[in-house]
Amino acid sequence: MATKTTRPKTTKTKAARSATAAKAGHPKPAKAKGALSGARKKVVGRAVTGTAPASARTAATLGIPKLPKAVAGAVRAAQGRQARDIVILDLRKAEGFTDYFVICTGTNTRQIKAIADAVSDALRVDFEERPVLAEGVQKSEWILLDYFNFVVHIFSSDCRAFYGLERLWGSAERYECADTD
Repeated sequence: MATKTTRPKTTKTKAARSATAAKAGHPKPAKAKGALSGARKKVVGRAVTGTAPASARTAATLGIPKLPKAVAGAVRAAQGRQARDIVILDLRKAEGFTDYFVICTGTNTRQIKAIADAVSDALRVDFEERPVLAEGVQKSEWILLDYFNFVVHIFSSDCRAFYGLERLWGSAERYECADTD
């Protein structure tokens, strides 16, 4: 049985990293005027509109009403892995056991797993949220990530058609997100 070796995490300061890069012959990158360090480009549809930190992007950039930041982060992470047919169900008025469902489809088991990993990683890094429950990871036909206030469902297309969560929660407000190509 092989053991997994991990490299110890180094905690160099910004100045130490710059000094190391300078010794290696890498020039110091020039900062753009008015740019924030660590900022990402804020994308609305496909047009780049400026810079904003990843956590500052809101549901408005997704073309839907105001959502909790973690829900919007889950949608962005799923879009980043080319999830199809992303739907958000607002269950607050439907008196559900959670506030939101994020439902999306992957084209194969490998992509379904990749979407689930991307959502988990993004929410852990950006919002320090971990799923209370993760189901279906081994089979990868329907992965459920329960974050208590919202649940992320990642389906295969056959499994999504069979269970029809959108139909079951028909009284919930429904928001569709555009697919990324």
